Amino acid sequence: MSAMEVEVDPRRCCASGMCALTAPAVFDQDEAAGTVVLLSARPPSETWDSVWEAADSCPAGAISVKD
Repeated sequence: MSAMEVEVDPRRCCASGMCALTAPAVFDQDEAAGTVVLLSARPPSETWDSVWEAADSCPAGAISVKD
């Protein structure tokens, strides 16, 4: 099984919060700016589906996923 790698670009983030709602074990939001905070660059496999969903639903395209 390969490993998933996640990267975020807080400068591109529009603070919609979809990532934190969809994959809260992997993403959070900065309290002051509301922008994405990556909690795990190599999330466990049980979160991969939700990470892909978060990346796909990000309106700013601020999440990159490699597997």
